Amino acid sequence: MPLFKQIQPDNHTQVLVWEITESKEDLRKGLVLEAHSKHRIKSMRSEMHQRGYLSVRHLLKEAGYCDSDLFYTDDGKPHLRDGKRISITHSFSFSAIAISNSQIGIDIEKNREKIIKIAPKFVADEFDFMAEDNVVAFLTVVWGAKESLFKIHPDGGLLFKHHLPIEPFKLSDLKTRGWIKKDNYYEVYHIFFESFKGFTLVYAIG
Repeated sequence: MPLFKQIQPDNHTQVLVWEITESKEDLRKGLVLEAHSKHRIKSMRSEMHQRGYLSVRHLLKEAGYCDSDLFYTDDGKPHLRDGKRISITHSFSFSAIAISNSQIGIDIEKNREKIIKIAPKFVADEFDFMAEDNVVAFLTVVWGAKESLFKIHPDGGLLFKHHLPIEPFKLSDLKTRGWIKKDNYYEVYHIFFESFKGFTLVYAIG
């Protein structure tokens, strides 16, 4: 089974990435699923989403958890019953989870040209230090960083363009910092990023 990558950015955080190459039937093997998870899978119209959902359960298993250890609150945020923080993402043929004692958010995106068209909706000052020789890669990192920060904020209601500034970076840095600035919430987070097989992985740690 293709655990693609495992990263330990610090002593209290682990990031696991799965490359989804298996069929839905193969991914179902070896998993013990809760009744609500089985119902959720059946309700998904896309087999790609079903495979993504199942691959996340394999990542949980790799991290020492099972389906029953994961639950969601009414705001849609995932939680682990042992109190550790978890963030989940999947895109096309990859899924990933991040588990930490600290606040954590993760995003994986396929690098696509269409991000250039929507950039004005989520990019503000970041345009000032944009890597002109690789615009798609740069914008995908910025989007992933802001998506990761969005997942951390407890109340939602954030505007990517105005509430989630990202500090200047170069693609070769593989890290930067990002802020959540909304009302009385004013916090900075470490952002890490890397690319593989046409995808960009980004995660934010508090």
